[in-house]
Amino acid sequence: SPSQGYYTRRGGVGESGDFITSPEISQVFGELIGIWYISEWMAMGKPTTFQLVELGPGRGTLTEDILRVFKQLASVLSKCDVSVHLVEVSPKLSKIQAAMLTGGKVQPSPEDESAYMKGISKTGIPIFWYRDIQDVPPGYSFYLAHEFFDALPIHKFQRTEKGWREVLVDIDPEVPDQLQFVLSPSRTPATQNFIQPEERRHHVEVCPEAGVIVQRLASRIEKDGGAALVADYGHDGTKTDTFRGFRNHKLHDVLSAPGTADLTADVDFSYLRKMAQGKTATLGPIKQREFLKNMGIDLRLQVLLQNSGDTATREQLLHSYDMLMNPEKMGDCFNFFALLPHHRLVHPDKKDKPESKSPLPPVAGFNEL
Repeated sequence: SPSQGYYTRRGGVGESGDFITSPEISQVFGELIGIWYISEWMAMGKPTTFQLVELGPGRGTLTEDILRVFKQLASVLSKCDVSVHLVEVSPKLSKIQAAMLTGGKVQPSPEDESAYMKGISKTGIPIFWYRDIQDVPPGYSFYLAHEFFDALPIHKFQRTEKGWREVLVDIDPEVPDQLQFVLSPSRTPATQNFIQPEERRHHVEVCPEAGVIVQRLASRIEKDGGAALVADYGHDGTKTDTFRGFRNHKLHDVLSAPGTADLTADVDFSYLRKMAQGKTATLGPIKQREFLKNMGIDLRLQVLLQNSGDTATREQLLHSYDMLMNPEKMGDCFNFFALLPHHRLVHPDKKDKPESKSPLPPVAGFNEL
């Protein structure tokens, strides 16, 4: 909602907000993702342009960590034209991102341009802001969606003796100003369109908007090349009721005080895979602790511990490592999922002459390297 929506009014990421994300916990998280993109760019033959497109960039922390890696590896990227494209609907968050990434050096774009704001990062890379992924110019792109899909609206469905019914929100007749969940009296258009015939669960959450965005990403990757990395709370088509709210880092009733809490639902990766419609290959979901371990987080932690002089910094590093990797914390509930061009995983002519091609390099993070 442009006027009353949570992200347009509050958008509380970080210690002082309503929830905290992995990049806010440790810089290592973003650095390893930056390395993943460079590793994939090299595996795909080092194309001469590299658009990094982030959906829902929060405060810009993750992009900043990735850009730091790009700067450190500037010699590797020297012949490549790198640009950053942020898809952000919140005016409040785009200002925070601009301050963090450019030091506030941004300007509104002319009306006839697809971006609504542009600037130059502190490391000298052009950054553009858009309201919709369709506004991002075509071209070889790497996409990033970290804790993005879980914030999109869902439809909820319940299996009953009379068939599927949609879970709707109504006013509680007993208590004025109070909302309640009710079941639709009959089938709704959403029930007819979004429930898969083979569905076995009794309660299902479907996010059609996520399906549309994945279709767009898959089409763009198929046409222009690149890859997409999705990191989010989620499951592979097994969970049922995951819709919840967070306020001041505590669980919050989703129906009380609408617009003041962060609402989230676990991402159904089996649905995203289906929505890619075979246009791209998909990898994952793989648990966050496995992905980060495969990306070398243990080695990076050792280096940082050796280089940190004081006890407080070392304790902070170990604490943030535990938050990211502990199965009881973020290690198991977060997953990584990727969309890649088919030729990245299978040689086009491999079927005819299996011995003629050198093996393709494994995809970092999803394999033990």
